[in-house]
Amino acid sequence: MSEAAKMPSVSDFEALLNETLPTEDEGFEGRVVKGTVVSVENDFAIVDIGLKAEGRVPLKEFAPAGKAAEISVGDTVEVYVDRVENALGEAILSRDKARREEAWTELEKAFEGDARVDGVIFGRVKGGFTVDLNGAVAFLPGSQVDIRPIRDVTPLMNIEQPFQILKMDRRRGNIVVSRRAVLEEDRAEQRAELMGKLEEGDAVDGVVKNITDYGAFVDLGGIDGLLHVTDISWRRVNHPSEVLSIGETVKVQVVRINPETQRISLGMKQLAADPWEGIEAKYPVQAKFTGTVTNITDYGAFVELESGVEGLVHVSEMSWVKKNVHPGKIVSTSQEVEVMVLEVDPAKRRISLGLKQCGENPWEAFEGKYPQGTEIEGEVKNITEFGLFIGLDGDVDGMVHLSDLDWERSGEEAIQDYKKGDTVKAVVLDVDTRKERISLGIKQLGGDPFANVSSKKKGEQVTCVVKAVNDNGIEVEVGDTGVTAFIRRSDLARDRGDQRPERFAEGDKVDAMVTGVDKGSRKMNLSIKALEVAEEKAAVEQYGSADSGASLGDILGAALEKAKEDK
Repeated sequence: MSEAAKMPSVSDFEALLNETLPTEDEGFEGRVVKGTVVSVENDFAIVDIGLKAEGRVPLKEFAPAGKAAEISVGDTVEVYVDRVENALGEAILSRDKARREEAWTELEKAFEGDARVDGVIFGRVKGGFTVDLNGAVAFLPGSQVDIRPIRDVTPLMNIEQPFQILKMDRRRGNIVVSRRAVLEEDRAEQRAELMGKLEEGDAVDGVVKNITDYGAFVDLGGIDGLLHVTDISWRRVNHPSEVLSIGETVKVQVVRINPETQRISLGMKQLAADPWEGIEAKYPVQAKFTGTVTNITDYGAFVELESGVEGLVHVSEMSWVKKNVHPGKIVSTSQEVEVMVLEVDPAKRRISLGLKQCGENPWEAFEGKYPQGTEIEGEVKNITEFGLFIGLDGDVDGMVHLSDLDWERSGEEAIQDYKKGDTVKAVVLDVDTRKERISLGIKQLGGDPFANVSSKKKGEQVTCVVKAVNDNGIEVEVGDTGVTAFIRRSDLARDRGDQRPERFAEGDKVDAMVTGVDKGSRKMNLSIKALEVAEEKAAVEQYGSADSGASLGDILGAALEKAKEDK
């Protein structure tokens, strides 16, 4: 018989192979079986699963996520049999499916028992990451990675760590896990344990985890506390980042614990001495100190006298002469300034400071240099409805009231003679250093014409010159004093028929009697009628009376004759 005749055909080989497979193992496919690694070739391991069947399994299926495969000849491994190709005698094997089948069984037990499972984050997908749970691939949503959003998850990848199964469906092959749930559970346990140990007033070490505009969150070892910006230091801190940095270890004091909300308030400044203790003794009123401008606002500037002690220089206490000016135009941040302590309130932790008090009061200096009655010169700075403001030495202003512009004319009329920028002379009338006011007068530069007639007494006779005639009377000038007076129509004559203003002409000289002098209103009352009545009475007394048989005409005639003789 030839050699060719001795070689079995393919169909004979298949029949022989089928004979070697027991009938009771017809369900062999689709099961996980144990096999032996008989060789390692290139990137595959050849696994003998018995029954004269071998299969090739990629080495990468034996490698944990992110690591190299560790397998050698003779190792016993579990593989999943997809199918057996009887014709070729090869089995289609999968280590991944074997691990997955085994993992699913364990995962279902863990899911039902609400237990944690270990896994490795090994890849990124849309919306999250893939996790290897000992062969089963699960989805980790991005929101379930950590308690707080994190930008870089690279440090968390390819390391074994615990996860919580949120949802799983074996039929669809879906598993959703959470790392955040594990962290929150651990955090809750740590929080409960730590909350039981912490007491208000305890000093503990913590790590700065996050910084905000209003403070910093400090990790106390599983529980976070808020360190408010006002509790960082006794001195002013505009932003926590000026003092703290993320990751820094700090010593803090537990200021307050809220058992209901489990919130912890922390403080750093409480561990240092309070600089406000004994503040009144350190900074007595009226004393002067040097400080640094730390902050400028619309209402003033804050000046640091020492670390943790600041005082406010109100805008009204910044300058003697610069009014309605923003504090930023007088001082600048970080500038060293000399200030005076005006008031100290330890209860409210407030110190009122003055900047202008450390310089000379310009009103006191002006009063010393220009006493009352001094004649000065200055520029008209402003014109208002009540007077002129004149710039003076020391950057101060003096005011000339309307009533002090002219002796004779009204203030409204006299102020028309002036315009802004004019240089004028004036007399210092009064300096009120408390109210920071200087009163000036222009009309006082010349003598007061009313002074020439203010000494006249009631009943005294004066000679006047008619200045103007109108229906109600006549306006006259008293002598050559420049003082004018008005004689009413009813006072022009004793007889009603002669009480006619037209009897007089401008320039006429007339005699009249002073009937009143009002120095306050600067008015003199005159009457021709009163003078005639007085003269008549005097004539009657001297030359006779109606009882003696002499008529009034005779008496007056005699008086006139006597007057002519006297002249």
